[in-house]
Order: sequence, then structure tokens, then C-alpha cells
Amino acid sequence: MSSSPSPHAPSDPSRGLGALLSPAELQALLVGPEQERPTLVDVRWVLGAGTEANRAAYLEGHVPRAVFLDLETALSDPVREDGQGGRHPMPSRERVQSALRAAGVRQDGAVVFYDGGRSLGAARAWWVASYYGVQAAVLDGGLAAWRSAGLPEVEGEVEAEEGDIELVTGGRELLDAAGVQAHLHAGGQLIDARPADRYRGQNETIDPVAGHIPGALSLPALSLVPDGPFVDSEGLVQRLTEAGGATDRPTAVYCGSGVQAAHLALALEAHGVGPRPAVYVGSWSDWISDPSRPVATD
Repeated sequence: MSSSPSPHAPSDPSRGLGALLSPAELQALLVGPEQERPTLVDVRWVLGAGTEANRAAYLEGHVPRAVFLDLETALSDPVREDGQGGRHPMPSRERVQSALRAAGVRQDGAVVFYDGGRSLGAARAWWVASYYGVQAAVLDGGLAAWRSAGLPEVEGEVEAEEGDIELVTGGRELLDAAGVQAHLHAGGQLIDARPADRYRGQNETIDPVAGHIPGALSLPALSLVPDGPFVDSEGLVQRLTEAGGATDRPTAVYCGSGVQAAHLALALEAHGVGPRPAVYVGSWSDWISDPSRPVATD
């Protein structure tokens, strides 16, 4: 099953706001008229670190006015015992709306996400928010790029005024396992965003089954941020082509649990490379929850 754009959702949740912003572009938005300033959200996240460690890193230093948002509790539904939905299940509308309101996101207002690493947490937040109809962007290069630009940083908690955002579904295409199979059957390309060794079924230290979805190509998301910011469109097209992909085919992306997939989707969309990709949020950890689904290694 796939999710099509809702007739009530905006046709482009990133309208008026590029998907990637440089530190200078973000700074310009933050000094503009108050009513036009985006809400700024820090999605500090390291896999396995836990909420308190991620929050502690945020408290040590962040962009002024940025509110902390926890990926594990705000951008993922609870993990099911049977594994269906994966390690970071797609969060419900109610869960995301509550979290974004607590962060101060306003109806018809924009939000900019960033994190302290290579934009994995920020990309997950961007994709989920965009799916729910929010005008969203990511600070390219994250906190490191902000610091390198010599821009101000503060410590401590930021308490936001409650927002009033009303979410609607369908701003992006969401796939489940059946939707992935239908996508491949229709001739679409499927791209695995995990590190190449995990795609090949080697060095699998996270999920209980190694390998990849048959027919998938390998394009590691983190290869697109070698120095912090994302590679440019030429570099992205080169990597996609080297992976055996094409820029004119319908594309779906997945990873281990829907985080690196969002990162790859952000890169493709921000640079306008190919049709807007669909995301299999449950990803590999959902795929292997059903032992009847095929697994490839190479």
C-alpha cells in the first residue's frame, strides 16, 4: 500500500522555502519580521544514545531560539513486538502534531530543522513534517556549519510558545512493504541508503537479518555529506549514476529504519534529481519482520 497526496494537503509542503538552507540563508530568515521567521528545531540524535544524552548535547550549545525535539518519541511510534513497522515506525499524525505544537510550530508558518551531526535526525524530521503538510527545511551542514560561519550559539533550554499547527497527511509518498513490491513490479527503481557493507549483507550489527531487498540499488546516504554539507547536484547525479540508477525513473528509498532513507530523499528532492522519491519508512527492519519476504545478498 502507498499513500497518495491528500486532496486537503498542500501540493508542496516546502512552498516558499528551499529544502536545504545555508547558514547565511537561515540567519537572514531569523532576523526578518517576527511573523515571517521560521520556527527553529534542534533534532540532536545519535542512534542508541537515548533521549537524555541527546537532550544533554543540545543543552550544551545550540542555535539561538532552537527548541529540542526527540526523534525517538516525537518522530517515531512505539516499536511493536512483532517488528512490523520497523525500528522507527511512522509516527501518527497526533504524535507529530503534539510535538510540533510543543516546539512552537504555527499554522502556515515554516520550520527549519538541524542537528549536531550529518543531518540524519534533521532529515527524518523534515520528511515526517513534510508528509504531514508542514513547510519544512533543513540547515545544510547542521550545527557545525552554523559554527563555522561564526554565527551565535547559546546554552540551555528554550521554552517555546505553544504552536497551533494542524497537520494533514499526504504531503509526500509513504510506502509499506506491499507498496515497495508494487513499485518494483511497475518498473520503478529502489535505492538502499544504508552503508554499502550492510546492503551486501556484511557487518550487520543492528538488524537480525543481513542483506537487502531484491532489486534494490546501493547509494549510501552518508556518502552524500562527505564534509558536512550535502554534495551539489552534479555530485549527486554522479553517485546515483555510479550506483546504476537513473534520474528519470520513479524512485523509492529505504534504509534500516527510515532515517537514512529520509536523508537520501532530502538530497534528491533538494537538488531536483529525478521525480520526488517515495520513502519506505519501515525499511529493512520492517521488511524482515515477515520471514516470507525475499532477501538478497551480494
